[in-house]
Amino acid sequence: MGASSAFHSSRNSASAPPSFLLSIRGGANEYEAKFEGVKASVIEKAANKIEEARRKIVDEGTIIPDFGAKADAICSAAIEEFAKSAPSEAEGSASSSAYARKLQELESSLDAPLQVLYLRQLTLLREQALSSYKSASKASDASDYEAMLAADSQFLRAAESSTRKSSSWTYEADRSHLQSIMSEFATTHKKLTETQVKSSQQQSTAMQFLQHQQQMIQQLQMQLYGQSSPWNVGVAYRIPDTNFNLQGSYQQGRANLQLSCVPDEYAPMLGPNGFTNGVGPGNLGLSLNLSI
Repeated sequence: MGASSAFHSSRNSASAPPSFLLSIRGGANEYEAKFEGVKASVIEKAANKIEEARRKIVDEGTIIPDFGAKADAICSAAIEEFAKSAPSEAEGSASSSAYARKLQELESSLDAPLQVLYLRQLTLLREQALSSYKSASKASDASDYEAMLAADSQFLRAAESSTRKSSSWTYEADRSHLQSIMSEFATTHKKLTETQVKSSQQQSTAMQFLQHQQQMIQQLQMQLYGQSSPWNVGVAYRIPDTNFNLQGSYQQGRANLQLSCVPDEYAPMLGPNGFTNGVGPGNLGLSLNLSI
């Protein structure tokens, strides 16, 4: 009996966990909770600055100069505040691991919303550069290639200043998209210009053809009727107390005489003899046209 009791006692004491392991686990969890509280407080303070930037970029559509440096400043200030406010009594690998993990979570929590604003700012920068390219290509005699280089340089400078130095942010996709849009616009503009030039050439050719035809007609008229006169004269006369109207014309060296019977509907209103009994302004019309 004594040996059996001793055996069970030794086995129970060997299987029980040491007391120092429990103390380490409890301390690590305690410090991790403290780190989490400090992290939440730091994020709440930094969120005010991020919200201010969001209102400018998203709501107002305003480009923030040097956004990358300002984003770095927000993250650096938060990390420094976390380092100052975090409990420093912790010792051992467990507490150090919790500290490093919470510090990484803090930076990731701040970097994510800032990167969203960064992508939105890149869109604004791309639209601004594209507008500058279109204005430059229309307002000056510079080639589309030079306007594209100027717009690309403008976007590159602004995108560089908007990027965090210590991050994985990149603007290459937006830059490629901008270059693609400008290339398509330049191609469309070139085709439109070529179409306008071709249409103008066709109109010029048509005008030259019509002028040539007109000259040929004039030459044929000169051959048939001789040198044409620059005088164009037309005469119209209504014979008094009759419905006969006599018209004569002289145009391009040819004379034409026409007699027509046209009732005068207004004769009763002018009296039995009209205005006069002879040739006067009431029954005589004269037109003269001189071509030089």
